[in-house]
Amino acid sequence: MQSEELQRLTASEPLTLEQEYAMQRSWQEDADKCTFIVLDAKKWQARLGPAEESCMVGDVNLFLTDVEDPALGEIEVMIAEPSCRGQGFGTEAALLMMSYGVTKLGLTKFEAKIGQGNEPSIRMFQKLHFEQVALNSVFQEVTLRLTVSEPEQQWLLAQTSHMEEKAYRDGSVEHQ
Repeated sequence: MQSEELQRLTASEPLTLEQEYAMQRSWQEDADKCTFIVLDAKKWQARLGPAEESCMVGDVNLFLTDVEDPALGEIEVMIAEPSCRGQGFGTEAALLMMSYGVTKLGLTKFEAKIGQGNEPSIRMFQKLHFEQVALNSVFQEVTLRLTVSEPEQQWLLAQTSHMEEKAYRDGSVEHQ
């Protein structure tokens, strides 16, 4: 990720190509991380070939790293394509990942750690019922949390009722 704006918004550091490859291997192999790649559905439907890369606009990640609280997942969303920001991609990606976390992983709590200056992300998570629980002035980071009560779970499932899970293998979607 070479974009200075994305590095600032995601509190990321630039990586070498080797570091990027190592990170990708980690994401594929580590059991404590989930990632969904966010695609632009209009571009996907209009694509002429199998080049998913041309449809990618970002990703959403879930970290399962709190051994003392296995029902907690830390969620982060990045919409890398500037022209796709503010169009609902991040909101839909977060909702789908949260639904996956609740229904497949048994999560009941989510946290999002966001740079203080990233107002669009803070507003998005607040719109998804997250509440601020901490402010770290050293890292200039806000922590937002959502506890998934029964009414919250019903709301979340209603928001994602259009979701259809499909198996994905070797670069092609298996039709079921």
